[in-house]
Amino acid sequence: MRIVFMGTPEFAVPSLKLLIETGYEIVSVVTQPDRPKGRKKTLTPPPVKEAALSLGLNVLQPEKMRNAESVAAIAELAPDLIVTAAYGQILPKALLDIPRLGCINVHGSLLPKYRGGAPIQRSIMNGESSTGVTIMYMAEGLDTGDMISSVELPILDEDTSGTMFEKLSLAGATLLGETLPQIIEGRAIATPQNNDEATYAPNLSREDERLDWNKSARELFNQVRGLSPMAGAFTQLGDEVFKVWACQVSGEVSGRSNEAEPGTIIEASNNGIVVQTGKGALVLTNIQPAGKRVMDAAEWIKGARIEAGTRFRAGGLQ
Repeated sequence: MRIVFMGTPEFAVPSLKLLIETGYEIVSVVTQPDRPKGRKKTLTPPPVKEAALSLGLNVLQPEKMRNAESVAAIAELAPDLIVTAAYGQILPKALLDIPRLGCINVHGSLLPKYRGGAPIQRSIMNGESSTGVTIMYMAEGLDTGDMISSVELPILDEDTSGTMFEKLSLAGATLLGETLPQIIEGRAIATPQNNDEATYAPNLSREDERLDWNKSARELFNQVRGLSPMAGAFTQLGDEVFKVWACQVSGEVSGRSNEAEPGTIIEASNNGIVVQTGKGALVLTNIQPAGKRVMDAAEWIKGARIEAGTRFRAGGLQ
């Protein structure tokens, strides 16, 4: 068994390590190119590259996998199987046709729900009570291939995208280990997806991070935890962007909890910043004012002397 593994973020690392620990031959690891990261724009390798190098594996980093040169480089490796996990590029048919056992993908949702690049974040932001991992044969469409196996996990109120990424990455690696023997031995049962039930999870945009205080406290709570700890949600205080990293629902009722307009600070205390929403109140507990570090809301309140009645605006997009 000659396997080419393709992945980029931390989500894919447990699956790569599982393949090595199980004794499969990884002839090469394909990942995205190093990218500038942080305020200093330091060129940083993706987590899969770091893991692959630590395991002594060969690494390829094509800018575009659809190029003929990139496809040819994979063909020269003569893989029996290609395994992908959050690689980040759509693979061309010429590449999918190379391995005799096909190409499989470890996808972070219960397909056909949440096809696309941000299934974990979107599941949380949409208030889903569960999600999972699906292992599927890859096809030319966006996550449209036949399903082989899946596992379901609950989404708890205390979960964020960060915690669910970790849980699903480990669950995906375990599922991969259970599924590979079925594929290799020809026992895998491929089930076509019901396209009528398909939903999509496009990559997040800056607009997805903006808090609309007319929404309910529960919707905003889901939005904040779905964006944490990667991007964070934001609103606007005066003329400055004000980021929210963690919050809690407080006093959610059928209508507004008082006469204040959505976005109005009802209370600022050691418990956090209580903000009126379109339905109920939201308690901001972990925040980041413009130009400052991430901190507990109670810590910021001591120095900022924020007053009840101050109003957050819908976040600007600068």
